[in-house]
Formats: sequence, structure tokens, C-alpha cells
Amino acid sequence: MECVPQIVENDVDQIPTYKKNSKERSMLLKELERMKNHVEEIPLIINGKKIRSSKVIDIVSPHDHSQILAKAHLATKEHLKDAISSALDAHEQWSELDACDRVNIFRKAAELLAGPKRIENIAAIMLNQSKTPYEAEIDLAEMIDFLNYNSKYLEELFAIQPKSYVGEENEFEWRPLEGFILAIPPFNFYSIGGNLAAAPAVAGNVVLWKPARSVIFANYKIMEVLLESGLPPGVINFVPFDSQDAGIVINNPNLAGIHFTGSYDTLIKIWQQVGLNLRSYRNFPRIVGETGGKDFIMVHQSAPLQHTAMNIIRGSFEYQGQKCSAASRVYIPENQWSSYKQIILETLPNFKYGDVSSLEVAGGSIIDEKSFRKIVEYLNYAKNHPESYEIITGGEIDETKGWFIDPTVILAKDSRARLMEEEIFGPIVTVYVYPENEFEQILHICDATSPYALTGAIFATDIEAIALSKKVLRYAAGNFYINDKPTGAIVGRQPFGGARASGTNDKAGSKLNILRWLSPRTIKTNLVRIDDWKRSYLS
Repeated sequence: MECVPQIVENDVDQIPTYKKNSKERSMLLKELERMKNHVEEIPLIINGKKIRSSKVIDIVSPHDHSQILAKAHLATKEHLKDAISSALDAHEQWSELDACDRVNIFRKAAELLAGPKRIENIAAIMLNQSKTPYEAEIDLAEMIDFLNYNSKYLEELFAIQPKSYVGEENEFEWRPLEGFILAIPPFNFYSIGGNLAAAPAVAGNVVLWKPARSVIFANYKIMEVLLESGLPPGVINFVPFDSQDAGIVINNPNLAGIHFTGSYDTLIKIWQQVGLNLRSYRNFPRIVGETGGKDFIMVHQSAPLQHTAMNIIRGSFEYQGQKCSAASRVYIPENQWSSYKQIILETLPNFKYGDVSSLEVAGGSIIDEKSFRKIVEYLNYAKNHPESYEIITGGEIDETKGWFIDPTVILAKDSRARLMEEEIFGPIVTVYVYPENEFEQILHICDATSPYALTGAIFATDIEAIALSKKVLRYAAGNFYINDKPTGAIVGRQPFGGARASGTNDKAGSKLNILRWLSPRTIKTNLVRIDDWKRSYLS
């Protein structure tokens, strides 16, 4: 396989800025207004056909829950059975298609997203996921990178071949998995929504795509682009469905794998259900799962003050703290806490959340009411336990129009307090102040505090402190950052994933992930004839 041209990398510093009076800003505002005044119907896509069902739900803007963006059809149990049949029917032709032809479909999709479909998809991300234009752009850029780089990784894997010696020829046949893949993405990243379905598909697999209910609108925009790019019927079936119907899919003997990003508890339930069915499957299903995080920022007393403080703010509060990589706990030396506190108190009042379509705010709202209530419960817990917590700033909520929670900084008086251990997934960061002469001790406390191990960061200029933190925190984060916030991994540069309770660490954005969707066959061709069964020692 030699069909992928040199990739032109997406540079996040070169994405459109949408500055005032710019052409792209004018185009975006026009598209946002069009979408707000048009309720789209979103069908199921099964075998390449648009299917309507009796189950229809409203898809709304989180920052304005009276704004209906779309009416989405949900798959019934019969639809899921049809989708599985469609995928299995498509498997033979798709899996045997020349890999270059498969790759070209996804590269065309990348070109459409980077060009003529860009503004439409940016607007959909903003309105459906409550992202600012910057956050929407880096999300779109990541989707483009996934489409391009997954194709590149496939080429690199196909180049891996076993040795051949005199008298024999050996090869790996890089086959897709036998059966179908179930893709279950989260709400928070448009790019993850698309990649969880597209990554197995580019490797020759067929997929059932269950988008997160709250963001069906934005995810459907990706499906439209894939179809326009020439994706054959049945290869990816777009079937949002009620979780109570998941057994129809997970219990099917042809389930070959699950590509999942979401909560720890949900992955545990899925894995347990798969485990109960192991004897009925045709193959052992591959499970690739990324769950949550309790991501940390460790501040050493040698850290540059202003730089570190700004990274704490960006890493904690961009996209309302709803990134699985967002900073959720921060450790600050006691002799510098007052300086950090002053910067935080001066800065955060200007870090406004609101209607992202105004292009005038730093962030939007929480994705839905369920997530909002969960975060508010943590806020109330802190407020009701003043002996353990002090709210430094924020803590205000407003649900009249959207699900808004102000950027909130809470001081914990115990390093193992609940808000230092549990994932919150919102705009709350908890700070623990430690004695500056106990840096190594706090590193060990950080490592042991949370069950998660997704992302983390160390801020320091002292090289010995950096080296020590890398050693002690070796297993505390799958993505570790030095003097940078723990968010913002870029495909091809920082492959993403964590271990412990954060998932299987199969590194989205690397060939390791694509490898999970392939099942190589070793083929040996013997070139030497024999005329007798006897070995030489019997002669």
C-alpha cells in the first residue's frame, strides 16, 4: 500500500481567528443565524438510506435550551437489527476493497471539512456543543487530522512485514476484524464522535455509530460529509439509540469490537456485559475505551508565576471544564499561594460564559441538565462543608436560559478531600496548598489521590524538580505536560489516552489505535520441494 501523499498538517496557530471585520467572521455569523432559524430533521442512516422512526427527540443549544436545532430520529430494536445486517452485508466488499480506495474516501472528507464544509460544521459545533469559535476550530482541525493521519498510519502498518529467507516467502495480510464495530462517542468532542466511527472503518471494518444523544446534530454533519465523500452503503450506519436497547448490539455474536469514550461506570457495564457473552461471540471482541480523568497541575516553587497562572485558567475553564483532559486539581506551594490567588481573583471576573454565537464570550454553558445538576451537587457539597472547603471565586449558577456555572476555584484543606479525588467534569478546579519544602511528598500524594490517570502537568524551571516529577508521576498520567496546560493534545504529536481508571490507553491519534482494528494473517509460501518424509538423522 503506497497511496497516501504527504500530509499537510493542521497548525492550530494558523486556524481562522474570526476577528472583527474579517471575512470568516461575517460568514460564520451568517451561518449561525441560518441554523438558529431552521430546525433540521435528522434521520437514521442504515445501508446508506435515510430512515425515519417513531422515536423523535429535540436537539437543543445548551446555552439556550429553548433553541431547537434539530429533531432527531432514534433507532428502535428492529432498526438496530437492520443496521447490523446492513453492516455485515457490506463487510466483504468493503474489507476487500483496495486500501488506497478506502483511504481516498476519508481524505476527501478531510478536504471537504477543511474547505467548503468548514463554516457549516463550525457553526454546528458552536450551537450544539456550546463552544467558542476557537474551541470549535481546534475540534474541527482534530477531526481533519484524524482522517488524514489514520490513513497515514494504515500505510505505515501495511509496510510492516515479516522476514523471508531462502526457500520461502512470508507476508502479513492486514485484515480488518471479522464482524462489526460499535462506536460510542461522548458529547464533548465533535472530533471524537467522528473518529470513533471512522478509525475502524478506514482499516476496513464496518461500524454502528451511536452518537451521544445531546450532540446528534453536530455528529450528523460528519456523517453527511462522509456520505458525500463516497462512503459505500452499510459501512458506517448512523444509529442513535436508547442505551436500554444496547443489548441488541452488544449481545450479537458478530460483535467484533467496541470503540468507546465516556464515563468509567459505563465502560465497566459494557465490559461486564461483553464478558458474560464471551462464549457466544465468533471472536473475542476488541474493547478500546477512554473514560475520565481527575487531571492535575503540579506547581513547583520555581514555576514562572504569570505563565503558570494563565495555564491554570485556560486548562481548567476553556470549554467550561468539559474536556476529559481539563485541569481539575491543582497543587500550589504555600509560599506562593497568595500571589496565585491574587492573579486568579483579578482575571476570572473577565472570563465570561454566555451565548457563544455572540462571539463575545470566553466560554458557553454546560451540555445538558443532567450534567448541570451533577456539577451543582459538588458546588453545594463544598458550600455545605466550610470546614473542608473555601470558595475562592465563582460558584454562581444560572439555569434560566442555559445551563451556566461560573468558573469556580475552591480551596481544599485536605489533600484527599472529595473534590480532590472525584471527577466533576465542569468549570470547577480545586486547589490544595502544600508546604513548599514537601514537594516530593506532594508528588506521591498526587499519584495516590485519584483512580484516574489521563493527563497531568508540572510547572517548574528547576530541572531536578521536573525530573523527580516525571519519575514519581510516571503512571499518574498517560499524557504528561511540562510547563504547559494538560489540555490540547494534537494528532500525530501527542497521541492521547490514559491508563488506570482512565481507559485502555490505545492512544487515539497514533498507529497504536489503528492497530487495534486489524487482525493480521501470516501467509507462508514454501519454494522448496521435498521428495521424502524422512529427516536427515534417519537417513
